[in-house]
Amino acid sequence: MKTAVTVDFWFDPVCPYTWITSRWLREVERMRDIDVRWRVMSLAVLNEHLDVDPEDPEGLYKEYMKAPGRICAAVRERYGNEALGRYFDALGARIHGQQDWSGTAAALADAGLPAELDSVAMTTEYDDAVRSSQEAAVALVGDDVGTPVLSVEGAGALFGPVVSPAPRGERAGRLWDGVVLMAGVEGFHEFRRAYGALDFG
Repeated sequence: MKTAVTVDFWFDPVCPYTWITSRWLREVERMRDIDVRWRVMSLAVLNEHLDVDPEDPEGLYKEYMKAPGRICAAVRERYGNEALGRYFDALGARIHGQQDWSGTAAALADAGLPAELDSVAMTTEYDDAVRSSQEAAVALVGDDVGTPVLSVEGAGALFGPVVSPAPRGERAGRLWDGVVLMAGVEGFHEFRRAYGALDFG
């Protein structure tokens, strides 16, 4: 009996491109036999050694940008992978779908999780968990990339794909097949073209 392919997906919940890519991955779950493990990373942490953070050039939102990832880390540690997937679905729908950046607590309710998890948002309680998770991604792809990071069991790991809008149906499946092929080529490094406008589809 064929078993599902394990896929590790590292995401920063505040990144809109990562959100769109995650919607593609949810579609791939319908089209291919995969088992997604949701993993947290943080662009604010990834860029903290830079003089100017490209995601926050004025340095106004560093702690605020870390907050959703801290909650995600708490959800994963306390309630597991499936709960984190539910929370990310709910949180992303609010942040990226509704532009509701105050929706971390409401997203917990949407995902059927305790409201008290929101209390970790502006603390450092889960910073080590976020860093540890992110270090696992960086160890696979290097620190000169961003989010998302995708690791496919038996193939390899890569940054991306960055795709907008998220493909649906068999188009999502075909993109998945191509990503798996590329991830499995040790010498493969990059495809790239100019980014288009965000399309949340």
